[in-house]
Amino acid sequence: MTSRISCDHEVLYEPLAVLAAALEAYVAVNAAGRVVGWNPAAETMFGYTHQQACGHDLADLIIPQRFQAAHRAALARVAAGGSAQRVGQRLQVTARHANGHELPVELSLTGTTSPDGPVFHAFCHDITIAQRATRFAAVEATVTRALVEAASSADAATRITAALGAGMDWPVVELWVFDEQRQLLRCTARHSQSGRALDRFCINELELGVCLPGRVHHAGTPQWVADLAADTTSARHRAASRAGLHVAVGVPVCAGHRIIGALCVYGNRPEDPEDCLTGLLSGLAAQIGQYLQRRHAEELAVELARTKDEFLALVTHELRNPLSVITTTAVLADEEFDTLTTEEHHHHLRTIARSGQRLAMMTDDLLDLARLESGYLCIRPTACDLRPIIDQAVDELEIPIRDKHLKVTTRLPTHLYLHADGDRLRQVADNLLSNAVKYTPDGGAVMITAALTSGRQTITWTVSDTGIGIPPSERPRLFRRFYRASTALDRRIPGTGLGLVITRTIIERHHGTITVGDHPGPGTTFTIELPVGTQQP
Repeated sequence: MTSRISCDHEVLYEPLAVLAAALEAYVAVNAAGRVVGWNPAAETMFGYTHQQACGHDLADLIIPQRFQAAHRAALARVAAGGSAQRVGQRLQVTARHANGHELPVELSLTGTTSPDGPVFHAFCHDITIAQRATRFAAVEATVTRALVEAASSADAATRITAALGAGMDWPVVELWVFDEQRQLLRCTARHSQSGRALDRFCINELELGVCLPGRVHHAGTPQWVADLAADTTSARHRAASRAGLHVAVGVPVCAGHRIIGALCVYGNRPEDPEDCLTGLLSGLAAQIGQYLQRRHAEELAVELARTKDEFLALVTHELRNPLSVITTTAVLADEEFDTLTTEEHHHHLRTIARSGQRLAMMTDDLLDLARLESGYLCIRPTACDLRPIIDQAVDELEIPIRDKHLKVTTRLPTHLYLHADGDRLRQVADNLLSNAVKYTPDGGAVMITAALTSGRQTITWTVSDTGIGIPPSERPRLFRRFYRASTALDRRIPGTGLGLVITRTIIERHHGTITVGDHPGPGTTFTIELPVGTQQP
């Protein structure tokens, strides 16, 4: 009978069918380090056929370069009459596959003597899955500890991705969570190996169904991308391939029967889909989902309590002040009605009107907030022009601008056409411009710019002022309901802390963004990016 165990030019034993049928890889080498035995299981494990392996130097085939010198030195000692120190032992070593990736191998090494000299025999099996399971158990313990010790859900997400990345040696690990209000996926934490260029790959928001996280969330099942370079449907996956990432797997994160996100890992070597890996990740994702659901409920309770306190403070202060002015002025005008001049009557009426307008604005903000919370803040996009919207908002503030001697400059093209809700954009313009005027001291300056970007698909709109500014440490909380910057509170400038929350919601419902950035000198700069052709979500 024939066999592909030993090489044609150098037969070691009578060919045995049992070696050919063995589940473990069988490899034999002579004292020169050349392969003289290679069974079908070795072909499967290492990726070289019998013809490709036999007669070739084992080191060049499957031994990583960093270990080749030690391997050849050991063979040289045996050839010089020394003993083979590792013969008769069970070893764990690192081998190299024909496609270049490395794999952990456990082998038992024995030696025999042939007419041509010593021959070394190794029965090998791949222990990648076993090692991965052991490492994953350690990672699970680390993740469990992180969930217990985390101060917040954001802290927990950072700890989880770091534990997975470091513990399993994955170059990139991401945890994505579904944002119900904005109807998109948001990357809450990302861990990446240092020194890896991921600029174009690292994005923090994704539309539903887009890229691996979006597909996982949409399908609700584990997704495997065996070759990122071949995935021509995703620009992000092509960027990952250019960064040296080859394979990716994602699993859904669930809270009960509801999918709330995706856990995705990216590897730097080709791998085949493994039920073991997806099963382990799915179990971990279930643990994360339960934690996030519980933590969200706890944080929501805290948020509701905080909102209640802030709302009470708003009612007792911001609403009480204009009501007091209206009541006091009305009583005064009534008591001194016969003694007041016509101009004094007009003065009192104007005072009451201003306070009434302030109450009306606060009422409108509270109604918009209620619509925002219930999901009924309607956006009705039509063809409109942003230029007159901004001009009208500036004209409306003519009196306070003149009273404070502010210099207001606009740099706008003749037209800025887009598909949007003009009334809501006017609300945005009113909020940003009134804030700029209110928080800028006498003699200051306000600058409004808007223009199409080079691709003519987006409008960039900025509102800058030389006012009291916002401390950088407070900017992450700036778009939170009822939040007032310390600079405004210290100067006792009235406000509800709702305008920017409503402004951001309107912009995001247009699929745009609003950010507050660094500003040279005193003041604040808000930047809005609005798609020209946005449709209603």
